[in-house]
Amino acid sequence: MQANEEGQQVNILGQLAHPNIIRLLGCCNHEDEQLLVYEYMPNKSLDRLLFANARDTGEPLSWGTRVLIMIGVARGLTYLHSRNLILRDLKCSHILLDEEFNAKLGGFSLARYGPETEETHVSTSVMGTSGLAAPEYITTGHLSMKCDIYMFGVVLLESISSRRAMDLNPRYENLVVHVSEVELNRRNVKEIMDQRLGHNYPLQGALECVALAFKCLLKKPRDRPSTEEVLESLEQIYTLYE
Repeated sequence: MQANEEGQQVNILGQLAHPNIIRLLGCCNHEDEQLLVYEYMPNKSLDRLLFANARDTGEPLSWGTRVLIMIGVARGLTYLHSRNLILRDLKCSHILLDEEFNAKLGGFSLARYGPETEETHVSTSVMGTSGLAAPEYITTGHLSMKCDIYMFGVVLLESISSRRAMDLNPRYENLVVHVSEVELNRRNVKEIMDQRLGHNYPLQGALECVALAFKCLLKKPRDRPSTEEVLESLEQIYTLYE
């Protein structure tokens, strides 16, 4: 890890304390190596569980577990935004899972504090992961809380479909484009869902999850929901599973 990235994460994580934010235990420098030590996450990261090799015969994450993970992500983001902090690089590999599959956000090397004035955004160099970043950020470098919301929408689609935002399969090369072309109804939503789930999920909950993702992916940042609104919607969706 580069020294500036390490310093960024140490400075930010040292000021944060929340059940859905990864806990930094310590750091050290040895010759040319800079190391950070985090709390142990036995279930690793969400991408390892969603995008397993096709030969993997392990049980897929249940619908309820997926929704609870995304609720944890929404809680973590709500906490960050309440502290005027933009994560900027939300993706499945930065969603870490403890022994009970509680989500904890990591990946703070690109995090940035938002504007302290009445400005709606800060201007910065475009950095992040292809296929996940908000369109206004890619084209203008304007970074706002709503950029995190856009990325949340992409990750939400990944979590229920087990398809990457950018896929080698030509049919699903761009997940957001593919899903947006599907007419959303109780029959077609099955095309979006992870086929390994079979029928083990509530159709209404699946519909509402995709609809929520679409809201997060709206072109105009001001039209996207806040983290509080996202969290409230997900908690309501989970009640359909209980």
